[in-house]
Amino acid sequence: MKDKVVVLTGAGGGIGRGIAHALAQAGACVVVNDVGVSLSGQGGDTGVAEGLAAELRAAGGSAVACGDSVSDWNSAQRIVACALDTYGRIDAVINNAGNLRDRFFHNMEEDEWRSVVDVHLHGTFFVSRAAAPHFRAQNGGAYVHMTSTSGLVGNFGQANYSAAKLGIVALSKSIALDMRKYGVRSNCIAPFAWSRMTDSIPANTPEEAARVEKLKKMEAGKIAPMAVFLASDAAADVTGQIFGVRANEILLFSQPRPIRSVHMSEGWTPQSIADIAIPAMRSSFFALERSPDVVSWDPI
Repeated sequence: MKDKVVVLTGAGGGIGRGIAHALAQAGACVVVNDVGVSLSGQGGDTGVAEGLAAELRAAGGSAVACGDSVSDWNSAQRIVACALDTYGRIDAVINNAGNLRDRFFHNMEEDEWRSVVDVHLHGTFFVSRAAAPHFRAQNGGAYVHMTSTSGLVGNFGQANYSAAKLGIVALSKSIALDMRKYGVRSNCIAPFAWSRMTDSIPANTPEEAARVEKLKKMEAGKIAPMAVFLASDAAADVTGQIFGVRANEILLFSQPRPIRSVHMSEGWTPQSIADIAIPAMRSSFFALERSPDVVSWDPI
């Protein structure tokens, strides 16, 4: 990562702060991007990004602050321009910016849907797209996107977040396919870590409280090594993958592929589907599970 220029969004706290420090320690030049708002969108403190950039420089690293929002096309262009204006190039984008508006689907309002999709999915596309011409021109670059098991598996009260996070997986795969000929790679990380994003998880039952206590043991800084690796030249042959990081554990996630097929030579009717196709496939149906049901073991 020596002298590589990395745009890191959502750098101000938790997982982002850990990645920023790890990048700087690895010798990268870091564009520290954060709008300095709360998870619910209140505030707007440019001092968050400025303070972190100053921290990295004080520790001997190279960093510049950028307070533009990822959720607007022109603003995202300015984030990438900050890297070019300061360092003359861009080598990697780590899309870490996020927000939450948790609400059960049947109660979710339009603004709660749009605000989450705007930051996570649109923001990931906008910043990635802004960097794409520069990656093409130099025949190389790396994208690292943050997804979530809320999208990969499922969770209560997060239709907006889950849809955006699964959309990021599809976007990453498309980037990997479209830009492979330019030496550009794209991968996802599903982080398991205690941060202000997970701090909002309700703990109204003994089981939920126990889960939260387990999450608190998963340090946000543990995500950084995988993010730095995927942004580095050492990951030159790694693309289109979905990794998970839980404390000291690294997971590789499966991706949707056909698992069962049934054929009817004369074609199907609704009734024959009910009588034959569904019973034949039912044993391979996936249970309606949540993330903690699937990833249920203790990583500590």
